[in-house]
Amino acid sequence: SHLNPSDAYGEASEISYMIESNKYFVGSCDSWHHIFYGITQHDLALCALGGLISHLSRLMLNDLIRNSDISPYEVFRGSLRMDGQTLTNLEIFNNNFDGGSSAGTLYKYLDTCITPFGKRLLRNWICHPLQDVEKINNRLAVVEELMTSSETTMNISRSLRKLPDLERLLGRIKSTFQSSSLLFLPLIGKRILKQRVKIFGSLVKGMRVGINMLLFLQTHRVMASLSKFFTFPSLTGNGGLDNSLAQFEAAVDSDFSNYQDHDVVDGDVDTLSRLIELFLDSTTQWSQVIHAIGCIDVLRSFASTAASSLGGAMCRPRVLASSEIVEATSPVLQMKGLWHPYVFTDDGVLPVPNDIHLGGDGSSSYAASSLLLTGPNMGGKSTLLRATCLTVILAQLGSYVPCEACTLSVVDIIFTRLGATDRIMAGESTFLVECTETSSILKHATRNSLVLLDELGRGTSTFDGYAIAYAVLRHLVESVNCRLLFATHYHSLTEEFASHPRVKLQHMAHCFEGSEDGGGPKNEKKKKLVFLYRLASGASPESYGMEIARMAGIPECVIGAASGAAQAMKGVVGESFFRSREEREEGFSSLHEEWVKSLVSISTLPPPENDAGEEDDDDVLDSLYCLWHEVR
Repeated sequence: SHLNPSDAYGEASEISYMIESNKYFVGSCDSWHHIFYGITQHDLALCALGGLISHLSRLMLNDLIRNSDISPYEVFRGSLRMDGQTLTNLEIFNNNFDGGSSAGTLYKYLDTCITPFGKRLLRNWICHPLQDVEKINNRLAVVEELMTSSETTMNISRSLRKLPDLERLLGRIKSTFQSSSLLFLPLIGKRILKQRVKIFGSLVKGMRVGINMLLFLQTHRVMASLSKFFTFPSLTGNGGLDNSLAQFEAAVDSDFSNYQDHDVVDGDVDTLSRLIELFLDSTTQWSQVIHAIGCIDVLRSFASTAASSLGGAMCRPRVLASSEIVEATSPVLQMKGLWHPYVFTDDGVLPVPNDIHLGGDGSSSYAASSLLLTGPNMGGKSTLLRATCLTVILAQLGSYVPCEACTLSVVDIIFTRLGATDRIMAGESTFLVECTETSSILKHATRNSLVLLDELGRGTSTFDGYAIAYAVLRHLVESVNCRLLFATHYHSLTEEFASHPRVKLQHMAHCFEGSEDGGGPKNEKKKKLVFLYRLASGASPESYGMEIARMAGIPECVIGAASGAAQAMKGVVGESFFRSREEREEGFSSLHEEWVKSLVSISTLPPPENDAGEEDDDDVLDSLYCLWHEVR
C-alpha cells in the first residue's frame, strides 16, 4: 500500500506551525517559504520537509535545523542530466574494473584540487554540467586566463595549500550557535569549549588567507572573468569584509592567542559566544567568499589538467548559443582529433585521435545526426563512444577538451546503454535490464539529447535482437532526430540504413598483419588481426569474432568447427531471414516517403482562379523551398 505522507508526518498546516513555533531555519539566508515557490504539490513537499525535520530532531540536531540554510532541491535545473546508469557506464566517479575505485575516472582525471571544499565542489559540478552557454564561456575564460598566467596560478596554489576546510568549519560554528548549555555540563563542558575555540580561531585565520588571495587576484585580469559567474561580496572599504575580519583577528589574538591549545578560563564562554554571534551576522558574505575560493580551486584544477595533458591536443570548445544555429539545423557535434582523456596502453602509446561529425556546423541546413558504427570486437567502438560523451561533459563543465577542435550545441540529457549486466536481487535478467534502459531512452530523449547505444539486442535471440535494434534505431533517427552513436554487430542494419539521409556509416579500421590491401576475409585464418583504432568511412565487412576467440586462447579445433558452423548459418539466414539488396527497395526510408508525399500533395493542388490565389502560390513556393533544403 502507498504511504500517505500526512499519516506519517502530520498535515501540512501542522508542519508549518511546527517550523514557526520551533524557530527552525531562522539562521537561513532566505525564508524557508521560498523553497516552495513554483512547486505544484505544495502540501506533499511540506510533508517531505516535515519528515526530514523529524529525522534530524530524533538525532538531537535541533540547533542545526534552526541555524542552517535551506535550499530547494533542484537536481538538474539548468544542468545537463545524467542518470545513475550513465554515471556508471562512463566511469565518472568509480571504475568498473578494480572494485570501483576512483582510478581511471573522470573525477580522478580532473581532480588536482587542493582544498577539501574545492574537491566537493568539483564533484557537484561534474554531476551538474551547465546548459547556459554564457556561464560555460565565463568558466572557460577563467581557465584560459589561468593557463596563460603561470605566476598567478602558482600564487593561487600556494595560498590554497594554507587553507583549512573553511566550509566545514563555518558549518560547525553555525551548528553550535545558541547551544551554550552544553558548555556548562560537568566534565565535558571545558573540553567542548576548548574545541570550539580551536574551530573559531582556525576559521578566522583561514578566512584571512582566503581574503588575502582574493585581494591579490583583484589586481589581475582573472578577477574580471571570475566576477561574472558568482556573487562577490565587498572586500575593501569601511563595510568590507577585510576590515571586519581584521577585528575578529584582533579579538582572537587578544583573548585566544593560543587558540590551537587554549587553556579555558572563566569568562571564555561569554566572550566566544559574542564573537560567534557577531561573526554569523555576516554568514552570507562568508559563505560567498568560501564559494568563490572553491570555484577558483576547481577552475585552477581545470587549467592544470589541460596544461599538463600527456595524451594529445587540448582545445577550448566552441559552444553554440541558440542564436548561432539555424532553426532547421540538426543539433551540432563536431570534434576533430578526439581522443579518450585517460585511456593509455601499458607501454605508454598515445590514443589514436578520431573525428566525429554529427549534425550541421550551426549554419548549414542539413547533415546526418546519427552514426551507425561497426567494427571488430576490441576495435575501439566503446572507447570512442565514451570519449565522445566525456568530451561533451567536459565542454559543458567549462573545461578544455581532448580535441584539436570542438564545436557543439548544448546537450540537455546524456543517455547510455552500454555493457551487459543483470540484477539478480531485483529479479531482472540481462535482457530485461537492457530493455528497461532502452525504454527510458525512448520515452525521455529529446532533439537536443546525446544517446549512446552499444550492441543493443545482444541479450536475446539473433532475430529478436536484430528486430529490436532496427526498430529502436529507426525511431531515434526519424522521430527524435537526436545526436546518436549506435554501435552494433548486426551488419544487416548497415544495409537497411545505407542510404538514409540522417545516418552516417563508419567503422573502426583494422587490417591483417602482412596484408597490403587491408586484409580481406580470404586469408584471415592464418593472419593476425591488427586493430588500428581509427574511424573509417563505410561499414565493416565482418566482426571477426573467430579472430577474437583465437586471441582469447580457444582451441583451434573448436574455432575450426565454429567457422564451419558460421558459414552454414550465414547461408541459411541469408536466404530465409534477411532480404537481399535486389528484393529490398534500394535505399528507401520512411523519410524519403514523407518527401514523396509532400511533392505529390503539392502537385495535385488546383490552380488559382483569381488574384487571391497568389498567397497560396507563396505558400507552395515556401513548402518547396523547405523541401529542397531537406533533400539537399
